[in-house]
Amino acid sequence: MRAIGIARKVAIRGLRGAFQSMKASGPRSRIACWRASDAARGREQKMGNRLSKIVTRTGDGGKTGLGDGARVDKFSPRIVAIGEIDETNSHLGVLLCEDLPPDVRAVLLDVQHDLFDLGGELSMPRHTLIGDAQVARLDGWLAHYNADLPPLKEFILPGGTRAAALAHVVRTVARRAERAMVALGVEETVAPAPRQYVNRLSDLMFVLARVLNRAGGGTDVLWRRDRSEGNS
Repeated sequence: MRAIGIARKVAIRGLRGAFQSMKASGPRSRIACWRASDAARGREQKMGNRLSKIVTRTGDGGKTGLGDGARVDKFSPRIVAIGEIDETNSHLGVLLCEDLPPDVRAVLLDVQHDLFDLGGELSMPRHTLIGDAQVARLDGWLAHYNADLPPLKEFILPGGTRAAALAHVVRTVARRAERAMVALGVEETVAPAPRQYVNRLSDLMFVLARVLNRAGGGTDVLWRRDRSEGNS
C-alpha cells in the first residue's frame, strides 16, 4: 500500500511537468498530454481499487510484492526494515492520542508523514524520498527542544507521565528500526539518509520524553546510582 502511494506521487509530478511543457507546445503535444492524463486517471482508479481491497491472498505463500513489482520473502531484510518503520509509526500514532503540546504534536505529525515516505522508499529500491533535508530538520528540532532542558547528571529511566513513557517506547522501537536498516545495508546498497533519519528520530524522542514530562508537571525519572551500589 505504501508503494501505491509513492507511485501516485510520481505520476502526479510527471503530469505537472507535462502540463507545463504543453503551454509552449503545439496541438500534437496537447493531444499527447491529454492522453497521458487519461491514462494516469485510469491508473489512479486502479490504485484506489487496490487500496480498498485489503485481503489479496497474494502473500499466502510467504512472499510479498515491492513497489517495483519484485516478489521477495517476507523475512527478507528489506521487508523486515519496512515492518520496523511501520511499527515505529504506529507507536507514534499511540503517542499522538495523548494530550500533547501543540508544537510537539505538529512535529510528530510531520515525522509520521516522513516515516510513511521512508517506508515507501524502502518498498521501491533506488527511489529516494528521504534525504539530507529531512535529516537536517530533525537536527533542528533536536537543538531547539534540547536547548531549554537542564543538563543531565544521571541516566534516565523510561517513565514519568504516560506521554513521556510512550515517547520512550517510540525511541526504542526506532532504534530497532535503525538496526534493521543497518542489516539491510549489509545485504543491499541503501542510501545513508534514511538510516540517519531513524537514528536522529530516536534521539529526538529521548529529548521529547523529557519535554513531555515537564509539560505534564513532572520531571525526569533518574537512575539512582546509590541503589545500584547498595546491591553490589
